Amino acid sequence: MKNSHFEKKIIYLLNMNKSILTEDLGKLILRLLVGSLLLFHGTAKLMNGTDGIGKMLAAKGIPEFIAYGALVGEILAPVLLILGFCTRAASLLIAFTMFMTVHLALGKSAFTLTASGAPGGEVNFFYFFTAFAILFLGPGRFSAYRGKKWFLK
Repeated sequence: MKNSHFEKKIIYLLNMNKSILTEDLGKLILRLLVGSLLLFHGTAKLMNGTDGIGKMLAAKGIPEFIAYGALVGEILAPVLLILGFCTRAASLLIAFTMFMTVHLALGKSAFTLTASGAPGGEVNFFYFFTAFAILFLGPGRFSAYRGKKWFLK
């Protein structure tokens, strides 16, 4: 049985869009994973306060109010990431937040192997590098923003 010209075109378009769809689905899964997991950390800070972070910053000579930046990096940025709005800016915020946690909170222990064989900053490194991957990949088709401005994607 022969396919009609119309059926051949439909099959061609479906096959062509399959790889685009899977790429966009992969980007969505990555955004949802990173955003939702990091949101748990931010929610804990929101419920328990940022006093511990503030005291740690003060001990290093940094004003305590900077601790509220953790909420921006662990609440606002993940929500934007999940929605796919300002995705690149949100992922850059997350990467910066993770850099600061390694630098200010973990220090050299981030690179020291634990009893399980992983570095002490394993989770921080995961968020840092996946945020950079999202920065370069962009939000994909399944995002809230449909405009053409690259900085809002």
